[in-house]
Amino acid sequence: PSAHRAMARQTPCARAIARSCAQAVVRAGGDAGASSSASSTSALAHAVKVASASSRFSTTTTVVGASAAGRAHANRRDVRAMMSPALASMRRTFASSGSYPPHEVIPFPSLSPTMTRGGIARWNKAEGDAVAVGDILAEVQTDKAVMEMESMEEGYLAKILVPSGDADDIPVGKAVCVMVDDPAHISAFKDYVASEDVDAADTQGASAPAEASAARAVLERPDYRSIKEQGVPLRNSRASGRNSGENDAHAAPVAQTLPADAPRMTVRDALNSAMSEEMARDEKVFIMGEEVGEYQGAYKITKGLLQKFGAERVRDTPITEAGFTGIGVGAAFMGLKPIVEFMTFNFSMQAIDHIVNSAAKTLYMSAGAISAPIVFRGPNGAAAGVGAQHSQCFAAWYMSIPGLKVLAPYDAEDARGLMKAAIRDPDPVVFLENELLYGQEFALPKEALDEDFTIPIGKAVVMKPGADVTLVAFSKMVGYCMQAAEQLREEGIDAEVINLRSLRPLDRNALASSVRKTNRMVVVEEGWPQCGVGAEISAVVNEDAFDYLDAPVERITGVDVPMPYAENLEKMALPTVEDIVRVAKRACYR
Repeated sequence: PSAHRAMARQTPCARAIARSCAQAVVRAGGDAGASSSASSTSALAHAVKVASASSRFSTTTTVVGASAAGRAHANRRDVRAMMSPALASMRRTFASSGSYPPHEVIPFPSLSPTMTRGGIARWNKAEGDAVAVGDILAEVQTDKAVMEMESMEEGYLAKILVPSGDADDIPVGKAVCVMVDDPAHISAFKDYVASEDVDAADTQGASAPAEASAARAVLERPDYRSIKEQGVPLRNSRASGRNSGENDAHAAPVAQTLPADAPRMTVRDALNSAMSEEMARDEKVFIMGEEVGEYQGAYKITKGLLQKFGAERVRDTPITEAGFTGIGVGAAFMGLKPIVEFMTFNFSMQAIDHIVNSAAKTLYMSAGAISAPIVFRGPNGAAAGVGAQHSQCFAAWYMSIPGLKVLAPYDAEDARGLMKAAIRDPDPVVFLENELLYGQEFALPKEALDEDFTIPIGKAVVMKPGADVTLVAFSKMVGYCMQAAEQLREEGIDAEVINLRSLRPLDRNALASSVRKTNRMVVVEEGWPQCGVGAEISAVVNEDAFDYLDAPVERITGVDVPMPYAENLEKMALPTVEDIVRVAKRACYR
């Protein structure tokens, strides 16, 4: 239910660790005027160490003769109960009902997706007791576990409706107690009897919020209304005189045309400067990973950061991705802002449980209470001659995970702006770089050198406007599309090039807007074809702009095999500029 959530019982050791972490984070992020930089840095280091230790003492349950599957099942919260229509519209407030003063009836919670009944093993609060946020009201018992019912409100326990130990078949949703916000109202509930329907009886006086606050979770749901309901014309080819959509309000912004004297910067320096500026701006930001400190980074992305910020904030780790990623996620839960570097995203497979099951899902599973402001970064996709286990593109994997934000920069402007946005974002961000782009130099606008320059997450950019076909890509393939567009121009085809920048959230509006103008699309990626980025974009365009297509959406991907080691075979396994030109011409029936 919306007003309460069931929390697994923590061991005393885990509670002590959590308190220690919280105190350390407060010290690390406290008033700069009240503590020196050195003490803040020391406190930050302490928080990291404690978060590391806390990963060994995760939340536990008291299991009553359950199997391993049952124990895991008992740990999962029934989110659907929290999202019931009646409760989803409630504010957590005390409301009047009938002749009773303002109060809130607390229903029996659901602790797992299959739980329908349970019992109250023990009440931790007595009638008349004051209740603070986070206090344990009662211990709830099922056939699998004993778990705690935590209060989400401050108030007073006015009436216990279900005594402990009386029954173990209390149905989920049955009223178990009443809370009030004024101790003077406690006596009014001496003879209170709850209605069978908690939602109907006790939410009548609760006013629904005028407008729900915006959720940070990414929601990418297509419009399933019929074409007629959407108002999309059924016959709309350019031959019939359809508007070309040049003034589409949803179109992505067009990249600036830069002067000859524009500043230039490599992608490596752009990433390095962005992290350095953000670490100077916020003492909670630190970086950790293999060889990020003494060796200056495997690709020299972290060069000079150890000397500038010290070993407390540039932390070399052992070769143990599962270990240091878990430490980073724990530190993020406690309020720090880690940047976790993988030497290649192929190695993130060692840590994917922390990334997906912990970082990505905890905000939702905690009903919005626990954020994970963490960045996972490193090279993704093919490099050169490093074989199958170091060459895979994981863009499609991570962009399919709710709770993650996935970015893939192409040039120096992308690298600076997106890295800064990722570090400042309150949610976990997967930052997919490309090893072969690190040393490539790009011109960038002067405003991109500003310390507060960021690029919005979830927005694509048009690198080159066009009218005949849209080429969509991310990371290194954007450069290939730009080269292909130049060759197509020489053959009389005006190609538009879209740099996605953000894979999750995906800029669906930019894709649909471009197709409404060009009527054709080619998607280019290094990853495999099945369930790939191109497959998702093809589906999105079919959902959002099908009637504007004059040809099927085309995909250009890596070959559907593990990456070969031999140089000649590796070249054949990846898209080329010639592939893009050939397929774009095919889409234009040329």
